[in-house]
Amino acid sequence: MKKVIVETSARHVHVTKEDLETLFGKGYTLTPKKNLSQPGQFACEERVTLIGPKNEMKNVSILGPERNATQVEVSLTDARTLGVTALVRESGDIEGTEGITIAGPAGQVTLTKGVIAAKRHIHLDPKTAEEFSLADKQIVSVEIQTEDRGLTFGDVVIRVSESYAPAMHIDTDESNAAAIKGTVEGMIQD
Repeated sequence: MKKVIVETSARHVHVTKEDLETLFGKGYTLTPKKNLSQPGQFACEERVTLIGPKNEMKNVSILGPERNATQVEVSLTDARTLGVTALVRESGDIEGTEGITIAGPAGQVTLTKGVIAAKRHIHLDPKTAEEFSLADKQIVSVEIQTEDRGLTFGDVVIRVSESYAPAMHIDTDESNAAAIKGTVEGMIQD
């Protein structure tokens, strides 16, 4: 049985060192609040405001550590609320995406690209990928059983790296569609 923990990834921002300093001040560093399931990744104390053409979203989390490019991950519902188009993409694939303004206590950053709805994905370390007979970039389905609204997610991309721990990530729209409360298990179907 190919079981994986399914976690809901709420809206968040990844920032570069330069953009972090624009938002929070020269020399500023991220303050870890909580470690995430992926080794070395953490939710931060710092919060920002997303400013779209239609609306703002306050208190949006930053996830650390800093990245090579600033990126905003929202659900498709969030994107509509903000008035932007969020293309469904893997994290880091921001070419051709829309931008948005991010506001912090010390300043604002206006991105020309970087807004995505994260493609549902499963992080696997190489050992687990081999045990499951799965390969990096392979597309699978995952069945999730919940009390009221179990469903099967298609188009789930496998991501394999030595730095990953096994976990599937979906956004809040997807989590709500399956009536997920907390963390659940999914069955990978290839």
